[in-house]
Amino acid sequence: MTNETKTIPLANSKKGFISVTTIDEPYGKGTPTVASIAISLNGSDIEWKVHIPMENIDELVAGLQNLKK
Repeated sequence: MTNETKTIPLANSKKGFISVTTIDEPYGKGTPTVASIAISLNGSDIEWKVHIPMENIDELVAGLQNLKK
């Protein structure tokens, strides 16, 4: 099951967005929930998607925050 949590307008695009969701059992019954980040440039088609284990979220966020420094 996919659980929409946040849609963010994609900077420097007219219709693009970033979608942040969780997906329960993404690889079959009993597999752990992942965070899914998808990007659409045109507002409808997903061009990029990544699945991140929930256990890696804090370290990923810290790494992204370091990019802004």
